[in-house]
Amino acid sequence: MNYLAHIYLSGDDTKLMLGNFMADSIKGKDYLKYHDDIQRGILLHREIDTFTDSHPIVMESKAKFYSVLHHYSGVAVDVLYDHVLAKNWQRYNAEKLEDYVSNIYETLTNHKVFLTKNVLNFLPIMIEYNWLVSYRNVDSIDQILKQMNRRIKHRVDLSAAVPIMVDQQAEFDREFEIFFEDIRQHVKDYMADHNF
Repeated sequence: MNYLAHIYLSGDDTKLMLGNFMADSIKGKDYLKYHDDIQRGILLHREIDTFTDSHPIVMESKAKFYSVLHHYSGVAVDVLYDHVLAKNWQRYNAEKLEDYVSNIYETLTNHKVFLTKNVLNFLPIMIEYNWLVSYRNVDSIDQILKQMNRRIKHRVDLSAAVPIMVDQQAEFDREFEIFFEDIRQHVKDYMADHNF
């Protein structure tokens, strides 16, 4: 799961969303330095990642790209799942994607004091290029994956996943739909179990 899905799964709790959004830049027990509500968001993010990485449907999705991307298949699937969520947004949220994302950008901007240095570095670019809305376009996903290639130490072309996904679009969309229902329920159960 990538940014859009993590934000969506945070619900309406601002600090939970902030922690979930920036969790990738917080390692180990460093999360303990943050406010309790942000800590919960960081732990929720980790729970979502753990559940996602071990889900059999996600394994099926990753297998589509393994011959080309090997162990980077999961990175591609995270971004491609956000693509499917964005293009089918109205199935999951009554608010228009543009309006939802605009509110998210405003919330992130108004709460910069809580964000990590790493997030503060890329947030203006995310907003300028409207990443979260652009996820719904295949061409934008292709560009995002090409940009991500630069941050990977080993030579791999993440954008090679795009034509494979397009070729198997109906099956990939079905996999996402099944998985997303499972992750939504898992997050609901996790929040109830941890008194969120």
